[in-house]
Amino acid sequence: MSLDAAIEAICQKGCRQVHRDIERLAGGETVPEAKRLDARQREQLLAELQAIMAVYGERCSVG
Repeated sequence: MSLDAAIEAICQKGCRQVHRDIERLAGGETVPEAKRLDARQREQLLAELQAIMAVYGERCSVG
C-alpha cells in the first residue's frame, strides 16, 4: 500500500479511529494500513494524519 493509499484508508475509518491510529503511530506502534511502509513513510503518515486532523479542531472529540 502506498503512503497516499494508507492515508486515504485510515481517513475512511472516521474521526475517532483516526485519532486512535495517530496515538498508536506516535507511540511507535503500527496500524494495518502502515505495515508495508518503511520507517520514513510511517513518519510521513503520522505527520500527514496530524495535519489533516488539525483542520477539524474541536469538532471531532476523542472519546
